[in-house]
Amino acid sequence: MERRLAVMAGAGVLPGRAAAEAARRGWRVVALAFDEVAGLDAHAERVVPSAITDIQAVLQTLRGERVQAAVFVGKFWKQRVFDEVGETDEAGRRLARAGLSDAALSATVVATLAEMGIEVLDQRPFLSPWIMGPGTVTSREPSPDEWDEIRAGFALARRLAEHGIGQTVVRSRGVTLAVEAAEGTDETIRRGAKLAGRGAVVVKAVAAGHDFRFDIPTVGPATLAAMAEGGATALAVDGGKVLFVERDEAVRIADRAGITVVSVP
Repeated sequence: MERRLAVMAGAGVLPGRAAAEAARRGWRVVALAFDEVAGLDAHAERVVPSAITDIQAVLQTLRGERVQAAVFVGKFWKQRVFDEVGETDEAGRRLARAGLSDAALSATVVATLAEMGIEVLDQRPFLSPWIMGPGTVTSREPSPDEWDEIRAGFALARRLAEHGIGQTVVRSRGVTLAVEAAEGTDETIRRGAKLAGRGAVVVKAVAAGHDFRFDIPTVGPATLAAMAEGGATALAVDGGKVLFVERDEAVRIADRAGITVVSVP
């Protein structure tokens, strides 16, 4: 029996990689592109430009393509959802009425697609080669002082992640300087590093009950560039739960700036 998968593609390099892995696993892929995305054409039978402002058209595409499963991959900018979802069609207004928290949006999307017989899949099987295992990936290990900040950062960041506030904290000299909310990891780093001066430590944690169907926490060259720009010196992430995209380039940026990157089990 033919298996048809919709790759719901946000921004970044990951949707193309997920489409390639899905095709390798035997799925027939249709991609709905909500942003400029490279690498989809080579692995999808059809790429359909899509918009949050026209959810009804998205649902019609899924019906027309006889999709059985969907995987959401890439960056879906929450600010765009805040700005646009209330101005859209009835399907979009249903999202708005449910609320715009991650949990509310996820539950509404899952319920809407389930009514159409479409299962929303965990992203990890399609992106597993880029998930960081435990250990240090740069030439420098964290110093004892950085380890102190990393341990304190995880204690706080994991609690914040459990409450759906954000996943990233920036610390220096025993003080928490920035906590992520809706602005995203890189902006949190810039804000915290500006307050810290050189030597800030960045910690990215993942909630125990994190829903990997809609998000895999991600770091990459942009993360390391923001750290280098602000003089941050250490990045620690939850091992086995975070994607490291464009790893070679990110590690080059980190090593040039003297930044240590460690994945903590």
